[in-house]
Amino acid sequence: MDPTPGESGLAADARATADESIELVSDSRALEDVSFGAIAHAETAQVQWATPDGLEIVGRGATVTLVASGPTRFERIRTQADAVFDGLDHDGPPVARPRAFGGFAFHDERDPDTPWNGFASASFVVPHVLLTRSPDDDATWLTVVGNDPDAVRDALEEWARRIDDYPAMRASGRTPGVDATRRTTTPDGWSDQVEGALDRIADGSLTKVVLAQALTVGLEGPVDVSATLERLRRRYPNCYRFLVNGGDGATFFGAPPERLVSKRGSRVETEALAGSVPRGETPEADDEYADQLLGDEKLRHEHELVVDAIREQLEPFVSGLSVDDRTIRRLANIQHLLTPIQATLEGDRHVLDLVEALHPTPAVGGVPPEVAWETIRETESFDRGWYAGPVGWFDAAGDGEFAVGIRSGVASDETVTLFAGNGIVADSDPTDEWEEVQLKFRPILDELR
Repeated sequence: MDPTPGESGLAADARATADESIELVSDSRALEDVSFGAIAHAETAQVQWATPDGLEIVGRGATVTLVASGPTRFERIRTQADAVFDGLDHDGPPVARPRAFGGFAFHDERDPDTPWNGFASASFVVPHVLLTRSPDDDATWLTVVGNDPDAVRDALEEWARRIDDYPAMRASGRTPGVDATRRTTTPDGWSDQVEGALDRIADGSLTKVVLAQALTVGLEGPVDVSATLERLRRRYPNCYRFLVNGGDGATFFGAPPERLVSKRGSRVETEALAGSVPRGETPEADDEYADQLLGDEKLRHEHELVVDAIREQLEPFVSGLSVDDRTIRRLANIQHLLTPIQATLEGDRHVLDLVEALHPTPAVGGVPPEVAWETIRETESFDRGWYAGPVGWFDAAGDGEFAVGIRSGVASDETVTLFAGNGIVADSDPTDEWEEVQLKFRPILDELR
């Protein structure tokens, strides 16, 4: 579609720094009798974000871009964001407020010669146009963000008229079909990697490490990522869903089941999600797998490592912390051990402070974290990019929500590269771990066939 006047907002390379601020204004209006799904499908999204509790956001264009790399990337993104949001004047309800969407690569730096073209080590955008569906009243809001009040009002009117012309229903979108797949790791290579990790565990330098694989999927036609996310919503309604365009033809997307952290005021919510078994083909078989999950000593040990690490990582920031009873999260093709964790912040903190403290949890990294990172870098034959990194949003108040970028892939042209991993502990069996990784490829792979 032709761009709307003012759609690009500020220049793409206009980035806030520690000693300069950007005066932003935003205006919102409610949209009546529109299909949020049709809007999401009709527009080429810069970002999409949806939570299990019903919040859905589509962002188009980039009014401001925040980029950083290296060991201080979390701090640098916070500093740039402060300069942007300190000058924000928003006219609209809180749910429709401007937010910065994006994420962080798993490692501080990343290999430029990978499927991750256009993705920095840390990158966020404040979209020029936001479409937000509120989970509280199912209302849909249109928000425009810019640095000129008159241009923002004009763009708001133009977008409202444009949306009136959209169809009432979402376009269905067909699956692209899978032509061929290529693995970065063979079964024999995987066994060698797991055995190497087990040697480090045996000598006491490691307690746990998460090793991953990449699967390159050649498609029979172009992939419609928004339509793929909609199919994932129907099959995995209790998962997050996200899409982030990297700006160089690549799109990172996924349906992760795991929340990294949510901050609203002083309230913090996170969770430990580790240890998994398949779903059964009958209710009886399903329950048998669940009993196995709850009773397996190896899986319980792996899970408790994650719970203990999250507690330790949060304690410097909070005045109170509670750990709920362990339970099971059932997805369409897999079941996980789940322990919800809540905390109350002590003092004024930004959600990115918590993201930095928690990333990576032992569910995607390992214990101890530094040795696990080193083992992952030395062992894996591909660059994780944003896989298993924090993906989400934050706002002017420092509130926000991040998921762990698993059950994910990066799409470019007629290729999608998928990623999946599994935790290796002392009594891990390479064959069992291989089979579990293949199970984790399925959520997205099934929606491409």
